[in-house]
Amino acid sequence: MKRAGFWLLAFYTLLSILFAQQSFAQPQEGEDRTLSPYFFVNSDNPDADRLPLKSTKASVNISGVIADVLVTQVYKNDGRKPLEAVYVFPASTRAAVYGMKMTIGKRVIEAKIKKRDEARREYEQARDAGKNASLLEQKRPNVFQMNVANIMPGDEIKVELRYTELLVPTDHVYEFIYPTVVGPRYSNQKASNTSQSEHWVENPYLHQGELSATAFDITVAINAGMPIKDLSCSSHRVKAAYENQTLAKVSLDKAEAHGGNRDYILRYRLDGDKIQTGLLLLQGARENFFVLMMQPPKRITNAGIPGREYIFIVDVSGSMHGFPLNISKKLLSDLIGNLRATDRFNVLLFSGGSSLMAEESLPATRENIQRAVDTIERQQGGGGTELLPALHRALSLKKKNDFSRTVVIVTDGYVRVEEEAFDLIRKNLNNANMFAFGIGSSVNRHLIEGL
Repeated sequence: MKRAGFWLLAFYTLLSILFAQQSFAQPQEGEDRTLSPYFFVNSDNPDADRLPLKSTKASVNISGVIADVLVTQVYKNDGRKPLEAVYVFPASTRAAVYGMKMTIGKRVIEAKIKKRDEARREYEQARDAGKNASLLEQKRPNVFQMNVANIMPGDEIKVELRYTELLVPTDHVYEFIYPTVVGPRYSNQKASNTSQSEHWVENPYLHQGELSATAFDITVAINAGMPIKDLSCSSHRVKAAYENQTLAKVSLDKAEAHGGNRDYILRYRLDGDKIQTGLLLLQGARENFFVLMMQPPKRITNAGIPGREYIFIVDVSGSMHGFPLNISKKLLSDLIGNLRATDRFNVLLFSGGSSLMAEESLPATRENIQRAVDTIERQQGGGGTELLPALHRALSLKKKNDFSRTVVIVTDGYVRVEEEAFDLIRKNLNNANMFAFGIGSSVNRHLIEGL
């Protein structure tokens, strides 16, 4: 939903440290200056108007690996004249926006997605007609600018945004970040020679130690589906309350009421001492949904590892001659040399034809490993690159029961049969894991990444 080239007529603002209590004066017409940070309120008398954003609140519900975020911001014009406020605010690069509304008194305005020029034209028409309106402009994938027009004296406007994002764990740790800061960007361009779309870089900032004038609050409810462990917030003081092992609610400490001057970072992991599973169910209006969570243990004992079989498919064609093949030899020597004694392996070399080390995989004994390394070391590189027959041959090898097969392909990928190779892999997804290494100063990434 956040797509470059589109605007939302009405959206949200995640205001942060960027909008201090003071206003920065607009430059005089014709003044030659660079894009240094400043902020202003568009009105007849910007110095007399007060900053209209009063509070920002985020309510986050994490279900499994999906974070659903509701952002509520309240604006009020405490000045004596109507004003138009311009804000720059951050957003997550992984967020998908699915809803927004603006409430003025008892009136509710729902967001609409429009083409860029059409949205700006409608906004300017509404603004010039004295109507309440807002316009969102995407400056970067994680930077937006919001215009709110005709905030009347005494008016209170509430803006609500809804978005979701996927949480991907790193080293078993889940991390949720609520961005609040768009730092000022350096630019050596003169303002007079810069397009209006780039003026967002001149955003304001607070000095070190200054508190944001805007109230800030955030609560996070976690329904992990499995026991939660090691929950912490490295950026703010928080309080965590557990309903049970899988449900937690994290609230902001009252001392952080002006903590919108830094990104909110929450981390936790799931119980990884043993294999865990969890099932989350959601009943919708027209269809139902579920999330199945599976978590591996933090450490796996050797007894818990099934038998492993590796098939190494090595490109020794003419395009691999020299540097690529030398790197391949080093890579394979390391991979094969570190197999466990309980592993099995085989090596298939291919160019115009192919040759197998053995008709079925061999135990990873010292003798067999040395034999494989010596065979690979003798290769010089030459001939065509018949990848498909090599894949067919490797995937059709007899497989031992209770062994997990992994196929490792080492090639520069310079073939024209990408789609045929992808189709072959698709048909064998239940037979083996697949890893592809692109070797060379430049490789066919379409093939390597597709495999």
